[in-house]
Amino acid sequence: MALKATVFKVNLQIADMDRGYYQDHQLTLAQHPSETDGRMMVRLLAFILNASETLSFTKGLCVDDEPELWDKSLSGEVDLWIEFGQADEKWLRKASGRAKAVQLFAYGGRSVPIWWKQNQAALERYKNLKVWNIAEESVTAMEVLVNRTMSLQASISEGQIWLSDNDHSVLIEPEILKDYQ
Repeated sequence: MALKATVFKVNLQIADMDRGYYQDHQLTLAQHPSETDGRMMVRLLAFILNASETLSFTKGLCVDDEPELWDKSLSGEVDLWIEFGQADEKWLRKASGRAKAVQLFAYGGRSVPIWWKQNQAALERYKNLKVWNIAEESVTAMEVLVNRTMSLQASISEGQIWLSDNDHSVLIEPEILKDYQ
């Protein structure tokens, strides 16, 4: 019998001074049986950094032709396509052709610089691609916040993200490997 996804409820308050975005979100995150807590929190971090009224999680790992997180216009165009991990250049090319903007949240510790060195030249061609590196220490630190029901506050200023609940605060300082051109 196939394992089912674990459902997490998130009450999220975002204060993003960098974008002037202040909003509360009620989210439901489905964690695939093969997904770690750290990866799920990287998905939540990507939501926080790009939050809008139209940003939404998709069926994710269960669907081959969609990102796990996207922002679609009312007319159905993909404004933002968000991927995770150390994605294949061919997949990012496809995403770049289908969306106005694409973001990749790379994580994985010491393997990210190796992946980036191998893919940087090819990825520089995509003007609508932004690549983030989330340090392994940040991914591990965010895991302390994981609960089936989470009430989190996110404060963003000058590229630093403070993510906290009633008991813990985590500082996340993502590195931008490639920005939009």
